[in-house]
Amino acid sequence: QVQFVESGGGLVQPGGSLRLSCAASGSIFRISAMGWSRQAPGKQRELVALITNGGSTRYQDTVKGRFTISRDNAKNTVYLQMNSLKPEDTAVYYCYVTPTAGPTAWGQGTQVTVSS
Repeated sequence: QVQFVESGGGLVQPGGSLRLSCAASGSIFRISAMGWSRQAPGKQRELVALITNGGSTRYQDTVKGRFTISRDNAKNTVYLQMNSLKPEDTAVYYCYVTPTAGPTAWGQGTQVTVSS
């Protein structure tokens, strides 16, 4: 079993910033990638950003240039710095861990609301 501690969500005005963090622990042996997905009301869950064990990153087009993903391999922790937030970024954000073998494990989610 993998346990997650997510933090950093909340309410922010348009144009503001938030930093999400997610620490994974438990039955983690080898991690291939860590990342963040989000799900807005009435919409499907979508990938936001991921970072591989080697440090390669990938972003959804709508967040490129505004969001930055980073990772502390020693702590099995992934971060998402979100700048220039827009109302359409409002969603529940889920961190995940993809091991080299076995299924992806998901965090419990943290709410991000962008509103004036």
